[in-house]
Amino acid sequence: MSGLAASASAAPSLSSWSSLATSRFTPVAGPAPSFRTQACGLRCWIAAKLKLQKALKRHHGCQLQRNLDARGRGNDKVPDYLEAASLTEKRSHWNMHLAYDSGGEMANTSSDTLDSSADQEKSVPQGHIPSEISSPVQKEESAVPRRHSNNEPSLCIAVIGATGELARTKVFPALFALYYSGFLPRNVGIFGYSRKKLTDEGLRSIIEANLTCRVDHHENCDDKLSEFLKRTYYVDAGHDNKEGMVRLNSRMAQIEGIGAANRIFYLAVPQEALLDVALPLADGAQTKQGWNRIIIEKPFGFTGLSSQRVTQSMLSRFEEKQIYRIDHLLGKDLIENLTVLRFSNLVFEPLWSRTYIRNVQVVFSEETSNEIQGRYFGNYGIIRDIVHSHILQTIALFAMEPPVSLDGEDIRDEKVKVLRSIRKVDLEDVVLGQLKDTSGKVDRYTKSMTPTYFAAAMYIDNARWDGVPFFIRTGMGLMTNRAEIRIQFRHVPGNIYRERFGHDIDLDTNELVLRDQPEEAILLKVNNKVPGLGLQVDASELNLLYRDRYNTEVVPDSYEHLLLDVLDGDSHLFMRSDELAAAWNVLTPIIHEIDQNRVAPELYEAGDRGPINAYYLAAKHGVRWDDDW
Repeated sequence: MSGLAASASAAPSLSSWSSLATSRFTPVAGPAPSFRTQACGLRCWIAAKLKLQKALKRHHGCQLQRNLDARGRGNDKVPDYLEAASLTEKRSHWNMHLAYDSGGEMANTSSDTLDSSADQEKSVPQGHIPSEISSPVQKEESAVPRRHSNNEPSLCIAVIGATGELARTKVFPALFALYYSGFLPRNVGIFGYSRKKLTDEGLRSIIEANLTCRVDHHENCDDKLSEFLKRTYYVDAGHDNKEGMVRLNSRMAQIEGIGAANRIFYLAVPQEALLDVALPLADGAQTKQGWNRIIIEKPFGFTGLSSQRVTQSMLSRFEEKQIYRIDHLLGKDLIENLTVLRFSNLVFEPLWSRTYIRNVQVVFSEETSNEIQGRYFGNYGIIRDIVHSHILQTIALFAMEPPVSLDGEDIRDEKVKVLRSIRKVDLEDVVLGQLKDTSGKVDRYTKSMTPTYFAAAMYIDNARWDGVPFFIRTGMGLMTNRAEIRIQFRHVPGNIYRERFGHDIDLDTNELVLRDQPEEAILLKVNNKVPGLGLQVDASELNLLYRDRYNTEVVPDSYEHLLLDVLDGDSHLFMRSDELAAAWNVLTPIIHEIDQNRVAPELYEAGDRGPINAYYLAAKHGVRWDDDW
């Protein structure tokens, strides 16, 4: 014990220790302290140290460290609580020295003491250290229970307009599919935000009515569904979005961890209400502990001017990298496969230019007309709804130069160059159509000039595509659902087999068809010899049918694709602000000309092929249509 006494006598002065008389620490300063006393002092010190470090780190640890450094240099007066912290650390070294000098081992610290001290937290106002910090081991009030306590960032997803049709039928089912497949963290928080008076259970009932498990994921379906619904919460927006967003932020914070916290906001609201929601969101609901990403639904404005105003307002509160302008039609595998097919196959990349390609057709049609009354007999029409985003984005992805990398910004840099290179569209190169109204109200369509069908020939004035027509045709209420890109190649110069074709020589053109509907496939039309005696050449198709090659019994919805891209921060399928402006620059002149000249759309029957004038327009530009459309 003489060694212990010697160590004690050599310890630093503890005159200032008396300021911590109310602490649970017991100074080991006697001439012959017991090992148990030493271990107790060390255990208490560890608990206090953990608690003190957390408080200092969370609030103003950097300032405290500078004050401690200043104390060593003698420049400033050190506050009492810093003096106590410094003496606590010195005291710990002394206790440890005593223990080692005695030849004993450091006692195992009680797990209860360490855990409770490490996990307990209490908010400390900046610039002030309350008495609990001076007495670090004093019992604290328990904080709000938090469901996220590991080192991984938490994730909260808020659906604004949660009771609307889009949210109920598309967004929530897509989120559940991602959760079920393991693409969302298990502790994710899903929030619905709306002005309807609902409870958490009320929202869960609405969501559950539209949720189903995948055919290929029946295992534990009920358990997964129950887990997902338990992580779903409702926030009443009330009559003021400012207060509503504050409530949303508060509820999100209750389940977020003490580390990084990321948030996604899906604004499933009409364009007219976009800024009324987005601006209060920017001020009151963004996290400061991680990234925030905002998803905006199309159409993106009614005119180029209105779109610019919305963009300016959004960029005044958000950074460009936070904004994701979503068009669910761009989440199709057809669109994703464009760049893969071109840039990863040597057989296609050298042919991707005016030298070999005769024309490009972008086709999108729907046979259903359920949404026409709301979307098209109103004001937006098919030009603003489909052409502005889906069609022009498809052309940009098809015609762009090879990007520097697959990074979203590099791809968007190349897309915007294509959009800026599109030639002004002449009114003579446009055909408008409108579906006949079958509701019995004959005057509905006669009083509206809003088109439900659009066909046009566009040209890209750059070195790669000069003189190649990009023929667009898209409509609603037509004979079939079709989404495809058809590439017709030029004739073989001086074809020596010209006389061997048993049909029109114009039909010998090679074609590459990338199809999403009615059946997902890649088709390549080639010329080959007809089996048998003699030499007769015919055109045949080399087919890659996805249903034969892949398991396509269940195809993920396009919303799942795009939501996963947002989660991953992949922006290449989302329009950037300069892309948005470039697309409006393409369409605004033709829209104004249509309005000024009051161009009447050609009427067509439901289930028809569309306006007959579209066929004449195609012939004018040397485009041969597929007879199946």
